[in-house]
Amino acid sequence: MGPGTTVRWRRRVSGWRRAGCAALIAGAVALPLSGAARPEIPAPPPAAFAAPTAATLEKAYAANRANAAEASRMAADHGDRHRAAADRAMADRSRRLLAFDGRGAGLATEVFGDLARADRVAVLVPGSDTGLDTYGRFRATALALHRQLVAEAPAGTRTAVVAWLGYETPGTVSTTVATTDRADRAAPELRALVGDLRRITGPGTRLALLCHSYGSVVCARAADGLEVADIALVGSPGTGADTAAGLHSEARVWAGRGAEDWVEHVPHVSADLFGTTVGFGTDPVSPAFGARVFDAGDGGHSDYFDPGSRSLTNLARIALGETTEVTHA
Repeated sequence: MGPGTTVRWRRRVSGWRRAGCAALIAGAVALPLSGAARPEIPAPPPAAFAAPTAATLEKAYAANRANAAEASRMAADHGDRHRAAADRAMADRSRRLLAFDGRGAGLATEVFGDLARADRVAVLVPGSDTGLDTYGRFRATALALHRQLVAEAPAGTRTAVVAWLGYETPGTVSTTVATTDRADRAAPELRALVGDLRRITGPGTRLALLCHSYGSVVCARAADGLEVADIALVGSPGTGADTAAGLHSEARVWAGRGAEDWVEHVPHVSADLFGTTVGFGTDPVSPAFGARVFDAGDGGHSDYFDPGSRSLTNLARIALGETTEVTHA
């Protein structure tokens, strides 16, 4: 085998390795969870109203509840009882919907607490397979966080949680879950939400992004110059950035991973494959990334917001700005 043949062979092996890593990324992220259907269910377009302010929040909530009620009727007429029930639950008078879109897999932004008067606001950004059909588990996460914030907050500190299902999440059994494409499309929407929250709450309110799994990729893509105090990445497969500094954010960047989280085994590489970039690069809990690594306990990929867990306690402390109380791994 001559020198030229040797070089070509090494390049071919390197290419195989890169493609193999990409396949492993997709498999590691996709296989542990089951995919959710993405139905084409009729629904009205989102309610139209001016950008909400503290004074108009209740009108916005009411308009979105009415839209959810209409979506429920349309889904029922279409014969989809499951979606009709999900939409009907969203339309309940107790719900505070900052946004709602019942079309397709569905989008929603729900508020827990008094957003207009909150001193501390935590924004939850979900990962894959989150839509209106699976919204109950995401809502349970938000409720658990809000209860923890209320329990941990110093006297006189008012808190709110914003559950942001504001983008079309990838399916766990799909090629999109291993690329940044969905996150790139979602990032402007997340930036717009933060702008809305700043307008509603005022400049003195502290905002934190708590980003789970693929949601951490979304947060990373939106982070550049974003006016938030903290960004916490939990169960993250990577962010698409080599380092925390590469997010170009003045926020404190945190990372945590449970001891039983399968995402630890995702190859932390990035490769160009079939015209797109597959993989998310540096492990966010590694020293090379440079985040503040907090103790996320012994749980698995879906356990970060379990009541009583170390991860939930530390995430609440991050959201409250009680950063010296955060325990480290």
